[in-house]
Amino acid sequence: MEDLLPNVRWGEIAEALGETLAMVSIALVFTVALALPLGILMYLTGKGQLRANPIVYGVVAFIVNIIRSVPFIILMIAVLPFTALLVGTTLGVAGALPPMIIAATPFLARLVEIALREVDHGLLELGQSMAASTRQIVSHILLPEARPALLAAVTVTAIALIDYTAMSGVLGGGGLGDLAIRYGYQRFQTDVMVLTIALQIILVQLIQFLGDRAVHRFSRSRRG
Repeated sequence: MEDLLPNVRWGEIAEALGETLAMVSIALVFTVALALPLGILMYLTGKGQLRANPIVYGVVAFIVNIIRSVPFIILMIAVLPFTALLVGTTLGVAGALPPMIIAATPFLARLVEIALREVDHGLLELGQSMAASTRQIVSHILLPEARPALLAAVTVTAIALIDYTAMSGVLGGGGLGDLAIRYGYQRFQTDVMVLTIALQIILVQLIQFLGDRAVHRFSRSRRG
């Protein structure tokens, strides 16, 4: 093993992997907490929906589209002052989290809106005929019926966050991306670069596998 990976320091690899998992986990929790209500708001205020409001929808959709249009590496640089003000640093795990959450929230919010649009309108009409409030329709009809699509959206977002952690390494964000930049790129240690790429691929495959299983499970339970 030492002959194949002479430059690899397994302690640093383990630390970097732990940082990547921490960044993805923390960012995903905050992203879901912010994107879910935002996506619901966009759905409800959209044309022909329960609380249609072109002004609110237009403003929110405009902001979402602007943030989604900015490449992540540029977004990281643009929000450096905000990141420093919020967490006190622009480096490491803490410094990478704010731009990751800012980038991922509108991405997931749009996926949430799309998932809710796929719910059968007949179910919504049934809820309205039973005098259900908007809150009841959202919590008892929309979210349960859209659960498989929402889980798929969260899975896609988690994979996008792994990409963000890799790019954050360019600015000292920590994790596998930072290790790949410092050793694999700057010091020309190919074995470190290959190993970090392999670990990123394994993480993506694992998340996709777990997400697909969760989607399949809830889809089957809904049909049953």
